[in-house]
Amino acid sequence: MSKTPRPPSITPGTGKVPAPVRVKLKRVSCNHAIPYPPDGQAREWWQRLKNAFGTASSAFVEASLYQLIAAARLPGSGICEIAVNASLAFIEGTKPRGEVESALAIQMACTHSAAMAVLNRLGGGHGTDRSVAAMASAAARLLRAYTAQVETLRRLKNGGSQIVRVEHVHVNEGGQAIIGNVRSSTRDVPPG
Repeated sequence: MSKTPRPPSITPGTGKVPAPVRVKLKRVSCNHAIPYPPDGQAREWWQRLKNAFGTASSAFVEASLYQLIAAARLPGSGICEIAVNASLAFIEGTKPRGEVESALAIQMACTHSAAMAVLNRLGGGHGTDRSVAAMASAAARLLRAYTAQVETLRRLKNGGSQIVRVEHVHVNEGGQAIIGNVRSSTRDVPPG
């Protein structure tokens, strides 16, 4: 193993954005695999994984990798290196700023994979009306969960606040402008 850290590989064509962190999997059984660095640079690879997961905790990275390996599978297959690496790219793309955001990004990646697997099975429309309806219902629930996760991540990253930008305000002579939350109530209006 080299002592000098190598810079992350560069995405072809752009010259600026590093390629997503990847793993290689050594299959132990059809349901269990051990992740290892694809290029042999274990120390640098592990640091890139920590950065991708937005954490300083090696235990969090290790647990997260094993959770991804268990959950990220392509339809009709066992453990799949492509699915794990796609999930890692998804998680790294969310740029989590801590374990909570990272855990949510992991859930989002797994929910997305599950929704796509169900939609894949549903795509042919084969099976009984009951099974097609069950798959359609499962896909709808997974897609709603994914949408809720996206909104939750947005709120975590932006502090849950909404920004309203007012570009033009016209106040005529004798008029008043109010800035803030304005609520009208029938109690304020004198009986007529």
